Amino acid sequence: MPKKENVPAIRFKDFTDAWEQRRLKEIADKVTEKNVKLQFKETFTNSAEFGIISQRDYFDHDISNEDNLGSYYVVKNEDFVYNPRISTFAPVGPINRNKLGRNGVMSPLYTVFRTHDINNTFLEQYYRSIYWHSFMKLNGDSGARSDRFSIKDSVLIEMPIPYPGLKEQLKIGEYLTNLDNLITLQQRKLLKLKNVKKAMIEKMFPKNGSNVPEIRFAGFTDAWEQRKFSETFIYLQNNALSRAELNYEQGLVKNVHYGDVLIKFGEILDVKKADIPFISNNEFNVSSTSLLQNGDVIIADAAEDETVGKCSEIKGIDGISIVSGLHTIPCRPNKKFASGYLGYYLNSSVYHDQLLPLIQGTKISSVSKSALQNTGILYPDSEQEQLQIGEYFRHLDNLITLHQRKYEKLQNLKKACLEKMFV
Repeated sequence: MPKKENVPAIRFKDFTDAWEQRRLKEIADKVTEKNVKLQFKETFTNSAEFGIISQRDYFDHDISNEDNLGSYYVVKNEDFVYNPRISTFAPVGPINRNKLGRNGVMSPLYTVFRTHDINNTFLEQYYRSIYWHSFMKLNGDSGARSDRFSIKDSVLIEMPIPYPGLKEQLKIGEYLTNLDNLITLQQRKLLKLKNVKKAMIEKMFPKNGSNVPEIRFAGFTDAWEQRKFSETFIYLQNNALSRAELNYEQGLVKNVHYGDVLIKFGEILDVKKADIPFISNNEFNVSSTSLLQNGDVIIADAAEDETVGKCSEIKGIDGISIVSGLHTIPCRPNKKFASGYLGYYLNSSVYHDQLLPLIQGTKISSVSKSALQNTGILYPDSEQEQLQIGEYFRHLDNLITLHQRKYEKLQNLKKACLEKMFV
C-alpha cells in the first residue's frame, strides 16, 4: 500500500486526513512593538537549554543596559522568540515560547512573533523537532559570526509549518507535553539520588581531622584507623599502551585505560560486566607483577581538570587477565579490605581534597606516585563496617543507574515521537 503524503508515521486514532502546510506568516505576525515608554524593565533571554528565562531569575539581576531598553521588543506571554545564537543544543538557534506568565522585553537581536489560528503547544513541540532545521539551513547563513545563524525576517516568515486539524494539534501537544513532564519528574528523581549519594559520601567518612564519621551504622563505635598511603598500598606495574594498541574484539589480556577510569568507570569496576579493551598484540610482555587482582585500585594520574586522582576498585576478575594502562597508578592494599570500601573512600571528597594541592600542570593536570605517599587513608578496623559502607553505596549506585536508564528511555521515546509525529 503506497504511503500517504503529508501524514505522520505515528498518529492518534480517528485522525485520517492529510495534513495541510501553512507558512509562518499565515499563522503568526512579527512583533514590532518597541518598549519606547520604558513600561517594561524586565529583560528576557532565550536559552537553548532552558527556554525563555528572565535575566533576573537566571543571573539574579538584570544584565541589560537600561538606557537601551527603549529599542527592545515588548514580549507578551505565549509569544515565540527566535534566537540566532547556535549551540550544540540548537544548531540553527532555538525557537521557544514565552511561558513565564508575564510580559517583558527582548533584545532586537531576537525575532519575536505572535501566533493566531494554531495551537501554541503543538507549535512549540514542532520547534523541538528537527524538521524545521532543513528550511533554516537552506535559507540562512552563519555570516561573519560563527556562533550566530543569520536569517532575514522576510525569509523566516516563509517557513513552512505542518498544519493538522485543531483537535489533532491539541492531542499531539498534550501528549508530548505530558511526556516532557514525565522526563522532568524522572530527572528530578535522578538528581535527588545523586545529591543523596554526594551528601552521604561527605558524612559517612571522617573529615576535618576527625577519626569518626558524622553518620555511622548502628553497633560501631571504635575510632577509625589512620595510615599513610605508603603504609597502606604497594605500587604495581602499569604500561603506556595507547588507544591505537587496544581493541574491543579479541585478545588474551584486558587493559584499563586512564580515560575510561575518568569517564566511563565508577568507583567499583566489575571486570566481568564492564566493556574493557584487549591488548591487540598477543605477544606483548605482561609480567606477573602487573596482573591485577580483586581489591586492587587503579588511579588515573592525569586529566584535563581536577578529576585527576579518580580511581576504580577492581572486582569480578575470576580468571580474567587484566592490567593497568597508560597514565594509571595501579595499587594493591597490603591488608584485606572489604570489597567496595576503598573504591568509595578514595573517590570521596574527604580523600580527594588531599590531592588538590598536590596536582601539577596547567593544560594537563597530573599527580605523582611520590605525591600520593604522604596522603592519609582512613578506615574502620572492622571489615564488617567497611562492608556495610561499600554495600550501602553500591545500593545507591544501583538505584541511580536504574533511574538513569528510565530517564534515558523517556528521552529516547520523546526523540522518536518528535521524529514520527510530525511531517
